[in-house]
Amino acid sequence: MRCIACGAKTNNGETTDVTELNTSLVIVRNVPCYKCTECNEIIYTADIVKRLEEIVKAAKLAMSVIAIVDYSDQAA
Repeated sequence: MRCIACGAKTNNGETTDVTELNTSLVIVRNVPCYKCTECNEIIYTADIVKRLEEIVKAAKLAMSVIAIVDYSDQAA
Protein backbone atom coordinates (compact mmCIF):
# COMPACT_ATOMS: atom_id res chain seq x y z
CA MET A 1 0.00 0.00 0.00
CA ARG A 2 1.13 3.55 -0.72
CA CYS A 3 0.70 6.55 1.58
CA ILE A 4 -2.30 8.68 0.70
CA ALA A 5 -0.45 11.82 1.82
CA CYS A 6 2.95 11.51 0.11
CA GLY A 7 2.87 8.33 -1.98
CA ALA A 8 5.71 6.59 -0.14
CA LYS A 9 5.68 2.94 0.93
CA THR A 10 3.77 1.92 4.05
CA ASN A 11 4.41 -0.89 6.52
CA ASN A 12 2.01 -2.87 8.68
CA GLY A 13 1.97 -1.64 12.24
CA GLU A 14 -0.11 -0.70 15.23
CA THR A 15 -1.04 2.67 16.65
CA THR A 16 -3.09 4.31 19.36
CA ASP A 17 -6.28 6.04 18.21
CA VAL A 18 -7.64 8.92 20.29
CA THR A 19 -11.21 10.17 19.83
CA GLU A 20 -12.53 13.22 21.64
CA LEU A 21 -16.27 13.19 22.37
CA ASN A 22 -17.36 16.54 23.83
CA THR A 23 -16.15 16.17 27.44
CA SER A 24 -14.90 12.57 27.08
CA LEU A 25 -11.84 10.91 25.61
CA VAL A 26 -11.67 7.38 24.13
CA ILE A 27 -8.21 5.89 23.68
CA VAL A 28 -7.95 2.66 21.69
CA ARG A 29 -4.55 1.00 21.86
CA ASN A 30 -2.92 -1.52 19.50
CA VAL A 31 -5.03 -0.59 16.46
CA PRO A 32 -3.80 -2.30 13.26
CA CYS A 33 -2.78 0.20 10.60
CA TYR A 34 -0.40 1.04 7.81
CA LYS A 35 2.34 3.53 8.70
CA CYS A 36 4.09 5.62 6.08
CA THR A 37 7.86 5.13 6.04
CA GLU A 38 8.41 8.78 5.04
CA CYS A 39 5.82 11.08 6.63
CA ASN A 40 4.48 8.79 9.40
CA GLU A 41 0.89 9.11 8.13
CA ILE A 42 -1.41 6.49 9.69
CA ILE A 43 -3.80 4.72 7.32
CA TYR A 44 -6.69 2.48 8.41
CA THR A 45 -8.51 0.00 6.19
CA ALA A 46 -12.30 0.32 5.93
CA ASP A 47 -12.91 -2.66 8.22
CA ILE A 48 -10.65 -1.16 10.91
CA VAL A 49 -12.49 2.19 10.68
CA LYS A 50 -15.82 0.41 11.05
CA ARG A 51 -14.62 -1.55 14.09
CA LEU A 52 -13.12 1.59 15.67
CA GLU A 53 -16.47 3.36 15.29
CA GLU A 54 -18.19 0.44 17.04
CA ILE A 55 -15.63 0.42 19.86
CA VAL A 56 -15.94 4.20 20.38
CA LYS A 57 -19.74 3.98 20.37
CA ALA A 58 -19.72 1.19 22.99
CA ALA A 59 -17.16 3.04 25.13
CA LYS A 60 -19.21 6.23 24.95
CA LEU A 61 -22.21 4.44 26.45
CA ALA A 62 -20.18 2.90 29.28
CA MET A 63 -17.88 5.71 30.35
CA SER A 64 -17.72 8.94 32.22
CA VAL A 65 -14.63 10.88 31.11
CA ILE A 66 -11.83 8.62 29.79
CA ALA A 67 -11.95 5.10 28.34
CA ILE A 68 -8.84 3.16 27.32
CA VAL A 69 -9.57 0.09 25.22
CA ASP A 70 -7.22 -2.49 23.71
CA TYR A 71 -8.25 -3.09 20.08
CA SER A 72 -7.16 -6.74 20.11
CA ASP A 73 -9.46 -7.44 23.06
CA GLN A 74 -12.44 -5.95 21.17
CA ALA A 75 -11.75 -7.15 17.62
CA ALA A 76 -13.09 -10.66 18.01
